[in-house]
Amino acid sequence: MRLLAILCLYLAGLSGQQSSAPHPPTPTAGVSRTPAPAQLSEGQRNQQKARAVIDQMIAALGGQAYLNVQDAYSEGRYGRFHNETMAGGAKYFRYWKWPDSERWELTDQRDIVQLYVDDKAMEVTFRGSRQLFPEKDEGARLMLQRRHYALEIILRTWLNEPGTALFDEGSALTENRMAESITIINSKNDAVTILVSVDTHLPVKKTFFTRDPQSHERDEEDEIFDNWKKEQGINTPHSIVIMRNGQMARQQFISNVTYNNHPPDSYFTPILINHEKK
Repeated sequence: MRLLAILCLYLAGLSGQQSSAPHPPTPTAGVSRTPAPAQLSEGQRNQQKARAVIDQMIAALGGQAYLNVQDAYSEGRYGRFHNETMAGGAKYFRYWKWPDSERWELTDQRDIVQLYVDDKAMEVTFRGSRQLFPEKDEGARLMLQRRHYALEIILRTWLNEPGTALFDEGSALTENRMAESITIINSKNDAVTILVSVDTHLPVKKTFFTRDPQSHERDEEDEIFDNWKKEQGINTPHSIVIMRNGQMARQQFISNVTYNNHPPDSYFTPILINHEKK
């Protein structure tokens, strides 16, 4: 219902734009083409306000330094949860390369490696390498799905695509913080809501909805950001909690992060070898 209301607001903005004067005067050189506030429809003013909040958030994240990051290395610990009970966890070392390459090395010995490149997932252990198929491996499916809705993808790809719309849904209290709620819908009708702190202008929470491929039920996923620190001029959350349908699914604590290290391509190109243990 919320998305329907948002789309109605968007269509109202378009209607208001189409009902303006049929032959507007041609602007002269050096004159701004941005309509005066009195000429904007309610929908247009709403989108303009939403864009201003997102621009403030990007500036708080680091501005061009954030938007131009090409790769990152981080390490820390993570935990997996099922029914609010920890189901596993380990130390991790993560290499990320824009736009769609990730390498996770798990345990203190870094002897389990998971790779997510393009739309493929692979795992490397002492037994060899094997491909993880999202339709069979729930962990791989969720990891690839989260990357599609990753904050850097939304801010660096979605916002630059034709047909993307932004909507300001007003103020809200989330995680004990006052935030401005902004919904972004891309041309494929994928939607994400970002709650931006009114004090720091940094994202507090990101929410999106998907359909489970097996049950076709609607799943809600929240990503909560906290403990922000500046690293090389880029604001970075050192605590991330992922909630699925209201329950904690994953918790991640970052102890070290660096940007633009330029890891070799070989980090993301495994050799597929299937070794059977004798």
